[in-house]
Amino acid sequence: MVWGELAHPLMRAYLEHVRFEKRLATRTCQLYVEDLKKLSELLDESGLKPEEASSADFRRWLARMHSSGRTPRGIALILSGWRGFYTWLGRQGHVKVNPVNGIKAPKSAKPLPKALSVDDAVMLAEYHAPKEVDAEWYELRDSAMVELLYGSGLRVSELAGLDVDSAHSKVRGWIDFEGGEAHVLGKGSKWRTVPVGAQALEALQAWRAVRDERVKSAEPSAKKGDDASALFIGHNATRLTPQSIWQRLRRRSLNAGLSTPVHPHMLRHSFASHLLQSSSDLRAVQEMLGHANISTTQVYTRLDFQHLAKAYDSAHPRASRVKKSLKK
Repeated sequence: MVWGELAHPLMRAYLEHVRFEKRLATRTCQLYVEDLKKLSELLDESGLKPEEASSADFRRWLARMHSSGRTPRGIALILSGWRGFYTWLGRQGHVKVNPVNGIKAPKSAKPLPKALSVDDAVMLAEYHAPKEVDAEWYELRDSAMVELLYGSGLRVSELAGLDVDSAHSKVRGWIDFEGGEAHVLGKGSKWRTVPVGAQALEALQAWRAVRDERVKSAEPSAKKGDDASALFIGHNATRLTPQSIWQRLRRRSLNAGLSTPVHPHMLRHSFASHLLQSSSDLRAVQEMLGHANISTTQVYTRLDFQHLAKAYDSAHPRASRVKKSLKK
């Protein structure tokens, strides 16, 4: 790898150091080159040598990168490369203080959780696969899983861990059909109880009957241990894994005609968002999701505001005029 494109001898020496002494991968070394090329341009513009740059210079350059549209994550990676270079300069005695220390990249905005619209969520829940060989068995199981994920906000691990009842020694969760409740073991080994709607219960009862028949006809090895108690099983009567549930849900959403492939956590987000839109009860949503801190649940208020803002923009007679006047 050639360092000749870098004018500063100290930068070339540093790159030789990271390549040969630290034995970094070629791709990693190339990233170091790009970081130092950017620093070299900024130093030349300012008429500075690497050892002359101050913390104020780096803050000014950071602000320029941010205002030009570079992402906070991209800035953080560049700062990391520069910080390593100046750490090495300090060890070599070229600088007394690392001017990049203490300088942080702008905070990245937390991405909003992806939630389906109410229409898409209902479309997925009411989808029925075409009748094929053994399709009814899969249809009853997948329908019950969708109803629980969207209707009760379960995590995929909680869904996969459900047992047929509470009488087993290694219970991680079960459905109380009489009480209309799901008892699940969530994060931090904390138990919580969430309501199960009438449609979900109906789907679960239909699946349970078929599931029990499948277990009876399965190989003896599938009737022992953890598989024997699993509520959701595969064709060979073994407990479904979270990965299998992801695959089945993705396939179902595409077959149902949804434009976006759906994953289990998207249905959990949809459950929370739609419930909050209807009830505005943040504490209740927190309990049903099993969030230890309400700040985790509050992200759905941003989704709720987006919903309200769209409704306002499309329905209020003054909304379009306000938006036009702001553009002038």
